[in-house]
Amino acid sequence: MAAVTRDKILITGASSGLGEGMARAFAARGRSLGLAARRADRLEALAEEIGPSAAAVAVAPLDVTDVDSVPVVFGRLRDELGGLDRVIVNAGLGKGAPMGTGKMHANLETVQTNLIGAIAQVEAALEIFRAQGHGHLVLISSMSAVRGLPKAQTAYSASKAGLTAIGQGLQAEFANSPITVSIVLPGYIETDINRGVKTAMMTDTDTGVQALVKAIEAEKAYAPVPAWPWVPIAAALRLLPSAITRRMI
Repeated sequence: MAAVTRDKILITGASSGLGEGMARAFAARGRSLGLAARRADRLEALAEEIGPSAAAVAVAPLDVTDVDSVPVVFGRLRDELGGLDRVIVNAGLGKGAPMGTGKMHANLETVQTNLIGAIAQVEAALEIFRAQGHGHLVLISSMSAVRGLPKAQTAYSASKAGLTAIGQGLQAEFANSPITVSIVLPGYIETDINRGVKTAMMTDTDTGVQALVKAIEAEKAYAPVPAWPWVPIAAALRLLPSAITRRMI
């Protein structure tokens, strides 16, 4: 599709990690930003820092597991910015434990944040987009959505696979319409959620964020990022038999 400038962007999970990085990157491009996250103090500090380069910055505390508050916060940020052109569903949690080890709470919390909280965000964003007749919905999934992962990552993988499935369904629903849906699947990018992961495929934060923003700006339907090495890895995880992929994950 032809390039579209999305001037008014809402980002959840914006107080740290990829959300914070995207906020900085879009502010540097002169966009208007609505930033939401649980840590209001960090949001305020970020807004003060990027305010001079962004066209406008509005912030609001938000815990996406409080699903009733999500449409309220989205509506408030929309009103402050005078509309929303893009919503980036980014808020997420990396907690988890091997199933059957007595730590069900960690897995339930992960699914509640990454999937139930995401559904609440998608509902709120699409209600706004339907009313105004246009918009770009971006779902920050994960490479872990491509193939189920073992041990402490099982629930996380399942939550992101669910988010990807939601995106695919919405892409079918809104095909050839003014509402666009992108599914972005980050690989290993150096953020708090990947702290302690030892792998040669880790990408530094700045490089990862720039790849993420590039994919979002291109409004790709499905984008593993960074493209190398994650595009071929995604294909391999989808197509190769389990006897092989078990050794990859």
